Amino acid sequence: MRIIYMGTPPFAVPALRALAAAGHEIVAAYTQPPRAAKRGKSLQKSAVHEAAETLGIPVRHPESLRTAETQAAFEELNADIAVVAAYGLILPPAILSAPRRGCINIHASLLPRWRGAAPIQRAILAGDTVTGVTLMQMEAGLDTGPMLLTRQVEMADKTAGMLTGELAQVGAELAVQALSGAMPTAEIQPEEGVTYARKIEKAEAALDFTRPATQLERAVRAFNPAPGAFFSAAGDRIKVLEAEAADGNGDPGTVLDDGKAIACGEGVLRLRLVQRPGKRPMGMRDFLNGFALPDRIAPCPATD
Repeated sequence: MRIIYMGTPPFAVPALRALAAAGHEIVAAYTQPPRAAKRGKSLQKSAVHEAAETLGIPVRHPESLRTAETQAAFEELNADIAVVAAYGLILPPAILSAPRRGCINIHASLLPRWRGAAPIQRAILAGDTVTGVTLMQMEAGLDTGPMLLTRQVEMADKTAGMLTGELAQVGAELAVQALSGAMPTAEIQPEEGVTYARKIEKAEAALDFTRPATQLERAVRAFNPAPGAFFSAAGDRIKVLEAEAADGNGDPGTVLDDGKAIACGEGVLRLRLVQRPGKRPMGMRDFLNGFALPDRIAPCPATD
């Protein structure tokens, strides 16, 4: 098939590679434009941009898909279908209808649960036990289109980074499966069970020790690798990369067990792997050899 591929982050790379390896003709890869890296460094291409160039696929990175010129260029590609995975731009009607078989989306949840921008993180934060991937036919609504294929994945104690990699591979397999012959029969999403996965804000990563330890442990996993759950101590922002919820008592924020645990609204959060600014991640024994936590962790100030 003649495919237009549309994606940006590492999550979208496995499906691009799998479709190319399956013998499809990827006529163009659409992705977000190169962005300046932190601290004023040079422009960085997206993960899909770099992967497409390695595969010899032409890359396009318009700032918008709403101009007549961009829409005409898209239509001129004469594609059979567009495959979309975490692209980052809204597809207007002219784009959705341009390929002969429309546009399909690889979405990292079991729809209709967790429509929206951050389905993996929201599923972890909510304490879901299963998640998965839905391959759906795209329409104008936000992740509301008919479902073509789904596959369930166990959550276990995985971080967002772990789940992203696993679900990316599942999405690649579903995309290849769907395009290997006749398209699967589309199934309308049920009206019940709809939830929305709003975008993650950096301020959410501040650990509030008045909350139950089970919720904070989920936050640690949901925000690993980014933006990184954290608390402030002695003027440093301490990232928490691994932690465990455990039984225990104490006023919220009280440091326990010689610095290895912090009392929460319910239970305690046992710290396993942390990181100071500019330092490598450390287990608690090494961390405490060079840094003394105060007796009590004050609430984190609001962050932008």
